Amino acid sequence: MDSNWISYNDLAWTEDWLADPAEYEHEVKVYVDLIRSTSSESPITLLHLGSGAGGHDTIFKRHFAVTGVDLSPGMLIKARKLHPDIEYIEGDMRTLRLNRQFDAVVIPDSIDYMASRQDLQQAIQTAVMHLKTGGVLLVVAKTEEIFQNNNFAYSGLKDGIHVTLFENNYINPLHPNTYEATLVYLIRERGELTIHTEKQVLGLFSQEIWNAVFRNAGITMQKSSLDGIYDSYLLNDGEYPLVIFVGQKA
Repeated sequence: MDSNWISYNDLAWTEDWLADPAEYEHEVKVYVDLIRSTSSESPITLLHLGSGAGGHDTIFKRHFAVTGVDLSPGMLIKARKLHPDIEYIEGDMRTLRLNRQFDAVVIPDSIDYMASRQDLQQAIQTAVMHLKTGGVLLVVAKTEEIFQNNNFAYSGLKDGIHVTLFENNYINPLHPNTYEATLVYLIRERGELTIHTEKQVLGLFSQEIWNAVFRNAGITMQKSSLDGIYDSYLLNDGEYPLVIFVGQKA
């Protein structure tokens, strides 16, 4: 996991062109409903690991007292500006130790950055460690059995600047338990075009590995499907099935 990726630092500002917080409404409502239905008591505090630019938190903070954690300074700058009422902490979900526990811990958009089984195990252990007894863990993931190569296109025009982002997901058979996300940004400002590229190597694990990681962290998780939230950006006949794991700390 690289905190220096340009996507989340130098180009973090493009989030305002490519992502509308309103687009998170349905998605985050699913998470909120699952957290509440899984919890024995009404959850109040929520730790958001990999909170990014704060898009999800626009909805989360309507329901919980949110604390956000992210590794990328560029994303934290945006999140703090968007949500001055939320505490944002720069930290690595593999090693974070806040000495606090929460009613819920969520990782809705960043577990892929755990590019090895060891990274994944450390992140899940961190999450469980920060849960109160009876607290709820929610993780949104991809599993190797259902993931496929895909292409996406995003675009936005604002303040005279046009941003287009192409993303290619590729499962490299030479590198098991990973996939590649290659990003190409086309940014046109005052008639001038700049092109920025980046390749990220991300984790992709089988259901068996996910089960073992949760078991080793001492939490039992249930699985449900989350489909369709990126369909409008998919090119050709792509499919982007996601899995929601949710469980309660014993």
